[in-house]
Amino acid sequence: MENISLSLRAKNTERFKVLLKELQDFSLLLLHGMLGVFRKPFYGKDAVEQMEYAGAGSFVIVLLVSLFIGMALSLQLAAELAPLGLKMYTGKIVSISIIREIGPVAIALVFTGRVGSGIASELGSMALGHQVDMLRTFGVDPVKKLVTPRILGSLVMLPVLTVIGDAVSLFGGYFIAVSVGRQSGGVYWNSVRDVLTFENVFSGIAKPFIFGILIAGVACSVGLATHGGSRGLRKATTQAVVFSIIIVIIADFILTRILLAVLGAL
Repeated sequence: MENISLSLRAKNTERFKVLLKELQDFSLLLLHGMLGVFRKPFYGKDAVEQMEYAGAGSFVIVLLVSLFIGMALSLQLAAELAPLGLKMYTGKIVSISIIREIGPVAIALVFTGRVGSGIASELGSMALGHQVDMLRTFGVDPVKKLVTPRILGSLVMLPVLTVIGDAVSLFGGYFIAVSVGRQSGGVYWNSVRDVLTFENVFSGIAKPFIFGILIAGVACSVGLATHGGSRGLRKATTQAVVFSIIIVIIADFILTRILLAVLGAL
């Protein structure tokens, strides 16, 4: 029994060391990729291509998801608030929920599923095809060439998509509130306007910047570490999506706590 206990402890210790090493590698890659924005050479064309892939390529799915999130939330609130005679608060609850929490997180998850998985599979294919090693052979920094443009593209486009998605969600909520909840459109938009304070807007816009960096960083880290052929590529793509989702949810809680403490003190 004692030998089994020692063996389990050794395995747990080894797993913990591996986890720490992966976190260290991820942190260094993310830091190197972000600092690459300020160092020459600048791969502007690659950055623009990544912005187009992350932004324009995700536009339609963000619109659809955001529209139905706003409609579903408004529909549920209308059903719950009507018996209480509180329908006039539908717009306020919908808008503050969308702007501060649901919008940034939902769109980040959509972004993870489309952009994060794409980045991981693309870089994974390059790693398996030894294209990353070829860049090193020609004296090109693979992090500067491959990681920095993708981090920059996600950093720029996820906040833009979030703002657009929030607006679409509010219009979806308005449609349901007026057509199903029989609420006055003027009352709905007045409630939305009351919610558009600095604290709420800043909270809703600050989160996507952090989410974009984390999603791109995880996808690049997992993609560049891909090995094991087609099965390894499948595993890497799945890991990139799963890890990104977990990190986004955890980061959302931490950021919400920080923002409530900081903005509440202003």
